[in-house]
Parts: sequence; C-alpha cells; structure tokens
Amino acid sequence: MQRSDNPSQQDAVSSSVHPTEALAAPAQPSSKGAVVSVVATTPETVIEDYQRAMELAGVTQYLSTTAETLLKINISWQHWYPGCSTAPWQLEGVIKGLRNLGYANLTGAHNGTVVVDSFEGELNNKHKVVQDKQGLPTVHLDTPPNRWVEYKPKAKMLVLDDIFPEGIQIPESFSGTNIVHLPTMKTHVFTTMTGAMKNAFGGLLHQKRHWTHSVIHETLVDLLAIQQEIHSGIFAVMDGTFAGDGPGPRAMRWHIKDRILASADQVAIDAVAAKMMGFDPMSIKFIRMAHERGLGCGDVSNIDVVGEDISQVNWQFSGVENTFASRGQKLIYWGPLKPLEKLLLRSPLVSLSFLASNLYHNGYWLKTHGRRRIAAAMETEWGRLFASY
Repeated sequence: MQRSDNPSQQDAVSSSVHPTEALAAPAQPSSKGAVVSVVATTPETVIEDYQRAMELAGVTQYLSTTAETLLKINISWQHWYPGCSTAPWQLEGVIKGLRNLGYANLTGAHNGTVVVDSFEGELNNKHKVVQDKQGLPTVHLDTPPNRWVEYKPKAKMLVLDDIFPEGIQIPESFSGTNIVHLPTMKTHVFTTMTGAMKNAFGGLLHQKRHWTHSVIHETLVDLLAIQQEIHSGIFAVMDGTFAGDGPGPRAMRWHIKDRILASADQVAIDAVAAKMMGFDPMSIKFIRMAHERGLGCGDVSNIDVVGEDISQVNWQFSGVENTFASRGQKLIYWGPLKPLEKLLLRSPLVSLSFLASNLYHNGYWLKTHGRRRIAAAMETEWGRLFASY
C-alpha cells in the first residue's frame, strides 16, 4: 500500500465506509481467548462509536459496575498535537458510554512527567473542558492529595526490584479499582509503538520513571503484572482517529485513520494496533515478553478481532526514526555513554537533560515543524471537531 508523506492525506485503509448496523451484543467468550474490537468512526458518530467499541469487546464482563473506575488519561505532551495524547472525544465517549452501561463511579487520572505538566496538558488537550462538562472528578497523581505507597509484587519482577531497591512505589488510590487506559495509536522512539501497556508507565511509576528507560520493555511487562494484581478489572480504549508514525510521540507525522480499538487484554490491543500500523507484533519486545509470560496474547492469529476485518490492513508506519533528542538519549541508554547513565540521569545533572528536551521539543521542533502540522490538522474534520470543544 502506498503511504503518502503528506500528513493531511488519508490512505485507502482509512476511507472505508462507517458501519451502520445496530449496536452488537457484548462479545461472548471466544475460543481464541482475547477479544479486540476495531470500529470505524466519523466525527459525527464518534461519541456513540466509543460505547459500541466497548460493548463489542465485552467491557461489562471485565469491569465491575460497583468498583471505582479510573480513566487513565494519556498526556504525552502539554501542547495539543494530533494523535499525541488522549483525544477529547475519546474521553467524552468513554465517560458517556461507561455511564450508559451502569458505571457511575468514574474518576479521571492524570500524570505529569519531568518534562510535561499535567495541569497545562489537560487544558491544552481539552480534557478539562470535557471533565467539567461531564462532572468527572479527577486526580493528578504526582501532586497531593494523592499518596504513593510501597508495593511488594507477588509476581517475580524482571527489572523494577533492581532499579528501585528501596521499594516500588504505586499510587495508593489504585488498589482495588478498575482501570481503563485511554491511549492513542502512535509510534514511539524507544518502544516502536506505544499503546495500552505503555499508558501504565506514567500512572504506576513516580517521577523517577525515567530511570527505567534503558530497560523500558521489561519495565512495561513488570507494570502489567502489577496491574493484574492490584486492579479489580483492566480495560483499554484506544483512539486512532488521528494516528502517528515516525519519531513519536511528540515529533510524529499524523494521519487520519478513523478507528477505535477496545479490549480487556492489554497485550492483545497493543498487538492488533501494531499489526494495523504495519509492524510484526511479536517482534516488539514488550509485546513478545508479556505474551511469553502469560500476561496476555500478542499473537494476532490467536486474537478474536471483532467489528472490522483487519486481515489486510497495513498502514506501513515507520517506527525506527529518531529526533535529535532521542539520539542523545539512546547514546546514554544503549550506546557509548552507558557508563555515565547514573551520573547524567540520577544526579542533579539530570536537570540539564530535562532542559535540553524542553528546548528541543517545545522550542525548536514545535516552532519549525509542529505548528505547521497542527495548522494543517485543524483544517480537517477532526481538527474542526477539536476546535469545537
């Protein structure tokens, strides 16, 4: 399939007709085990389509309506950039859909990072306007009154015990809750693609999470094992209305793909998203390792994909590109600067790395490339929907 480098153009895969059939019954247990729904959508129907995607994936089978349900919102950048962070229609559609299905106790969960302010991000990404309109209470995990407490996993950890020998800290508010991850379909400079499993990275680890970047794949597997111990139910709803390829998450090329994915299997939804983007899911280390450890299904041939037929879908995304910033990081994590990793990233010198990242992404890249791409996105039907919030 020919892929255009013009980010404002759609390819043939993204132009399929939106299904008009009535809402299907919730998925029944499949002989294949894992179920992932893939639904085509439009700006006019996207809110209703989120509920449809969740029902097709059997959400009520996996999440108790009596438990508190956290919506783990993704903010990969405090600026709005197409496909980078949870879309406002994604958040609104999931809130309304879950409430229609009997989930009354919903809470939005935000996390900041050492280079991204979650309060600024929820404003610029239109999350706050949705939260306020829908009366959704929220928690910012890196600020009071949220508390972090030590957790001792039952599962054997691959790397987290070694990285945090003083103890693994998790948000106190997470234990005993349902969690619904709200990732987007996009590539990532460290993990090829990022989705449901990577969305837990911000929520479950505190602001020293950058210590794990050199073993990021193993970290994501450890975090999924912890999630399966502490949450009463786990679900993910992924937005692919805008999707991104190239050096993600903040320097991507956006493409309109008009898709929504949903699943209770975090490994399976990432595998299906990876397959649609054009990657071999089992060649992506965190998917393969999670599959091999029995934390979910990464083999698409053993996943029951309901809704749309994705057997011939291949968006031919590129997931091996770097930015100037990521090249420098990789020299520290896996290159000749590895012996200096602790000095550069676990000492006061780390502030220089944060400054360099901000100068590159928020200064140079946003002003020279990002604003032009954002302006082009705003001329599309999805851009106009974003502007309407």
